[in-house]
Amino acid sequence: RLRILGIDPGLRVTGFGVISREGQRLDYVTSGCIRTRDKGELPERIRTILDGLAEVIATHRPEHVAIEKVFVNVNPQSTLLLGQARGVAIAAAVHACLPVAEYTALQMKKAIVGHGLANKDQVQAMVQRLLALPGLPGIVLGRNDRVAWGVTNTGADQQDLYLERLNPDDADEYETPTGWQ
Repeated sequence: RLRILGIDPGLRVTGFGVISREGQRLDYVTSGCIRTRDKGELPERIRTILDGLAEVIATHRPEHVAIEKVFVNVNPQSTLLLGQARGVAIAAAVHACLPVAEYTALQMKKAIVGHGLANKDQVQAMVQRLLALPGLPGIVLGRNDRVAWGVTNTGADQQDLYLERLNPDDADEYETPTGWQ
């Protein structure tokens, strides 16, 4: 049984979804969000995301992480802040020695719905179908996005998606700081 953590990064709200895969069967495990204080200083907000993801990883013990690959949008400041949230999410996974797969929204939509121009309703309906959920996920706060990143990772090899992987085995050895596990 393989557990996958999908992360939808954001500096204000970082969403996560955990699914498991056994053979071709996909199961929903949990999803939620890590909220930072809007008025908080950047280092404090980053620490909140890092601590929250570390807790999710310790509690649910995923073997893989899938995260959205960010595109540059109209507002460069927003892109920079999102990149920092994304960076801390990747760091949390790599610190836990988990492989990280990065997907664009287009890749996620193609893997789940079959074409990259799918809308949120189509992605949501397919996530519901793939996970055999009794209702639509994510009416609030885009929960389908969080779970969708994880679902995308389960079919990556079958869909021949091009992934950028970060493998902790390739990193230089380091000593774990005292007090961290």
